[in-house]
Amino acid sequence: MARVVSGSVAGKLAVAAGPPRTSLWQETGRRFRRHRLAMVGAVILLALVLSVLLGPLLWRVPINDIDFKAKLKGPSWSHPLGTDDLGQDLLARMLYGGRISLAVGVAAMLIAISIGTAIGAISGFAGGVVDHTLMRITDMFLALPGLPLLLLIVYLFRDTLRKAFGPEVGIFMLIVAVIGGLRWMQVARLVRAQFLSLREKEFVESARSLGARPFRQVVRHILPNAMGPVIVAGTIDVAAAIIAESTLSFLGLGFPPDIPTWGRILFDAKDNLDFAPHWAIFPGTAIFLTVLSINYIGDGLRDAFDPRKVLGQ
Repeated sequence: MARVVSGSVAGKLAVAAGPPRTSLWQETGRRFRRHRLAMVGAVILLALVLSVLLGPLLWRVPINDIDFKAKLKGPSWSHPLGTDDLGQDLLARMLYGGRISLAVGVAAMLIAISIGTAIGAISGFAGGVVDHTLMRITDMFLALPGLPLLLLIVYLFRDTLRKAFGPEVGIFMLIVAVIGGLRWMQVARLVRAQFLSLREKEFVESARSLGARPFRQVVRHILPNAMGPVIVAGTIDVAAAIIAESTLSFLGLGFPPDIPTWGRILFDAKDNLDFAPHWAIFPGTAIFLTVLSINYIGDGLRDAFDPRKVLGQ
């Protein structure tokens, strides 16, 4: 009889407790997986990343191997994506260039996120004169014309960095630094807005009353709760950086001809569109799919981190 009573009590307690609660990150992941376009974008991006990482190991054709007998040939068994005006295999150049294009996007995003998060956190937490000064600096950078300034800086410093670090490393460092250095402002505004809202919350007030230092308040309590919009902004910055690098290369100010990024391949193909359209179609499609998939992922992350949907569920 005692066992029956204890079992019924345990059952009632289990019913009262309800289903086991999931963490915020688990719930965010679940909502992201329910976003169909975001999942499609994730699959496409994963396929592109695996292709550029593993493709050169499987397709061992030198990227600068010249064959004038096969120049401007369309896709074939020997050259699945065709060749350029020097007979160079486009598949090999696409796979190699994809690594650089994606690396530029990720590296520039990390720079923009780091600078923007630091400035936004200091501005939002400190307030007062510090906040006013940093936001005026941010407004000044927002007022600068992005593309003309990007072109000017790359034009002025590319030869110096090429001589100092080599043609590939030097231009990579310059492009990443300039693109990342011109895209932190939106992140700073997002982080500042989050900090202004979160610093007055009860859990931050409790930590402050218990003697937590400002650095601990920021790192332990405020910053983790402000990372949702930052992650969404980061995905958008990756796509924007890839487009910026492609624009530089298309205008002839990016990587040299022997370093075939997707933008550089488009630049080299512009004079032969009538004779070899495949030369421009494949890198253009790769850029289009990459940017589109990243934007879809950003949309999914935005919906997954939306606090109104969290409260609604």
